[in-house]
Amino acid sequence: MKVVFKTCLILSFLLLITGIALWFSGSHDALCPLAIVTIVCFALGIKEVEALKNYQYTAWIMTAVLSGMLYPESFKSWGGVNLRDKTLILIIIQFVMFGMGTHIKVKDFAGIGSTGKGVLVGLFCHFSVMPLMGFLLTRIFHFDPEIAAGIILIGSCSSGLASNVMVYLAKGNLVLSVVVTAMATLAAPFLTPLLMKLLAGTLIQVAFVGMMMEIIKIVLIPIGAALLYDYLKNANTSVVNKSRIIALVLLFIMIGIFLLIKNGAVDGTLKESLEITGFIFGAYVMGVLYHGATSFEPRLDTWMPYISMMGIIYFTTVTTAAGRDNLLKVGGLLFVVSVIHNASGYFFGYWLARFFGMSKTDARTIAFEVGLQNGGMASGLAGTMGKLGTVGLPAAVFSPWMNISGSILANFWRKRAVDK
Repeated sequence: MKVVFKTCLILSFLLLITGIALWFSGSHDALCPLAIVTIVCFALGIKEVEALKNYQYTAWIMTAVLSGMLYPESFKSWGGVNLRDKTLILIIIQFVMFGMGTHIKVKDFAGIGSTGKGVLVGLFCHFSVMPLMGFLLTRIFHFDPEIAAGIILIGSCSSGLASNVMVYLAKGNLVLSVVVTAMATLAAPFLTPLLMKLLAGTLIQVAFVGMMMEIIKIVLIPIGAALLYDYLKNANTSVVNKSRIIALVLLFIMIGIFLLIKNGAVDGTLKESLEITGFIFGAYVMGVLYHGATSFEPRLDTWMPYISMMGIIYFTTVTTAAGRDNLLKVGGLLFVVSVIHNASGYFFGYWLARFFGMSKTDARTIAFEVGLQNGGMASGLAGTMGKLGTVGLPAAVFSPWMNISGSILANFWRKRAVDK
């Protein structure tokens, strides 16, 4: 396989030279497909470059952005399936979050006792610095209301699991990072809608309860399923068998709830209550089914992060295609804002942690937790609003840069380890 990847890398440079030659010769017709093939080859081949292999995921995100920009019509529907359908987006984002959640363990929450101060500082910095900085940037740079709301939205989302990877690379406090990420995720259903209502309520209509329910569906339910799976991995046979019986009963109840809603037998508050109940039962069933699936194929756990990445790449491509016209107008400015927003998170996260008396290692950890947002959550919320091409656009621009800057900072701090 190494030979294949190296060949792809060499081929990408040859294709790049060919593309430049075609550009200057005036033969532009073949440039679009050539650009896609070039960046795909580069994304495959970068794995064999030691200094760049940590950026392979970012290379695939760039491939998604380029594909959406060059062929927007190709990412509207496939085989009659609307790629921007709210239900499809909800299902995919739940799989993304479930895949991420398989790397959060029940025992991680035991770290709260030893990292209490750090968790409080991390949560305070994350849910104050980033949404307020997003709000300030929308006042300095005059975007359309829905794009401005998207900037505030990504600042108001919880930290992503990418922060845990960056902390690991930087030799930071991984226990603190995991606990802050977990607690920020649990706090998001309340704090994200609240911040959006306060800071973006004049830009778009924000239904506090509705957004809270969406975040519960998008984030808490799939992560709850992943935590149930983690619990069952260490449970005895008796507990596992009982969980399977419960899952079967809940499955029949879910079918009944679905039929009631589909036939219009319920509406209003009762309908919403039944929907969320159905999702909670679904999380239990999913956790049990996945546990059973891993018994037959243990490699599923190693595949799940890649499935999550594919889901995020899907969101990036579809979002870019939906917002192509807006991106052509404000893409450069959005990138500048993403750099400022992201750098502010690192800067204030680090120095506020130091101000509160935390060690340099812990301050570096908080910097990543504050500076890196859950772009998948922001994209999923924008999709459920039906505003992928506007509210979701900042997430498509911010996410690649966060991965690049996070990797650069992690490697920089790794080489400058704090003296014990």
